[in-house]
Amino acid sequence: MLERKHERLLPTWPFVRRVAAFVGAAILMIVCALGIGVAGYHWIAGFSLVDAFLNASMILAGMGPVGELQGTAAKVFASVYALLSGIVFITVAAVLFTPIIHRILHLFHVDESNK
Repeated sequence: MLERKHERLLPTWPFVRRVAAFVGAAILMIVCALGIGVAGYHWIAGFSLVDAFLNASMILAGMGPVGELQGTAAKVFASVYALLSGIVFITVAAVLFTPIIHRILHLFHVDESNK
């Protein structure tokens, strides 16, 4: 998907499309993680859909839980979801920065004759 170091630098508009594709992949990851959180808080913790969405959004954004958890299953789910959210945060950041960092590094390795 990304050009190799002996290949020419990608022109601007294809690069913009690439960045858009990576942003789309990051949004898809966030939506999936948010869906898991909403489902878990709704069915396991017994929150309403709005409260489940609020809690899942706050955990995924790194802000912390909002509602009081009752029961062991809800607390275990919240712990696992918090760990998942941390991994999703790191993964999304990596996906968003990949095309930009790759382009910068690629600039250092492109031969002047290939531009």
